[in-house]
Amino acid sequence: MVATTTSPKERPVEVAPMETVTHHGRETAYRLVGDEADGPAICYVHGSGGTHRLWAQQYGPDAPASPAVALDLSGHGESEDLETVAGPATLEAYADDVVAVAEASDARVLVGNSLGGAVVLRVLLERDLAVEGAVLLGSGAKLAVAEEIREWLAGDFDRAVEFLHGPDRLFHDADQEIVDRSIAAMRATGRVVTERDYLTCHVFDVRDRLGEIDVPVLALVGEHDGLTPPRYHEYLAEELPDCRYETVAEAAHLAMIERPAAVNEAIAGFVADLNRE
Repeated sequence: MVATTTSPKERPVEVAPMETVTHHGRETAYRLVGDEADGPAICYVHGSGGTHRLWAQQYGPDAPASPAVALDLSGHGESEDLETVAGPATLEAYADDVVAVAEASDARVLVGNSLGGAVVLRVLLERDLAVEGAVLLGSGAKLAVAEEIREWLAGDFDRAVEFLHGPDRLFHDADQEIVDRSIAAMRATGRVVTERDYLTCHVFDVRDRLGEIDVPVLALVGEHDGLTPPRYHEYLAEELPDCRYETVAEAAHLAMIERPAAVNEAIAGFVADLNRE
């Protein structure tokens, strides 16, 4: 099963204002931090029920690379929504969002968490975008969602939110303030969009197409992730043509929030290797 949402515990730092790009008749909001003259950006894609703020520790002062851009997928945060059916149509729309923002910010590395990882894989497989590498954090080639989560999302949203914030799902041992922010963020996104995200994850499966991906990939996972467990990422490392596998100690699904320094170090090392190549 798979899940992702939060608003991370952010430090009070100045960040760039939100920008928007218009595409396919809608506006997608994003935050670009850093000087574009320094080179291509890293583009961060959040998961189910989240917003760009999921990545605050990755585009903030301790960012693993600069410039960095993080977007709100359609219907999340400050981005306009669209009418779409959960599944491939929604995934296609989210891929449109990522391509538009990546082109606007000259992003060459894509980083996706959970559903965001599925979107990244969709872009790599179906879009003509200049991508040099990708990081799949807490994600997988198949992202089935447990039946009880799907039922709760349809009829008992509070119970779904509570379950996802249980031990070793979204978090392993996070401060209560972080957990509370995550709960508030999921509720702010709302049941309808969040359910659409999860149902889109549930039908996602590109296991038979991984051999088509021709860029280096880092499969990164919290060691206690019970939603997209380490074996998902071991599979990616085995099946992708160029993929390495790393774990983040003492973290679960949202390792970028729970252990940001370790995640940033892993991303920085991966990007440095891309630059050397």
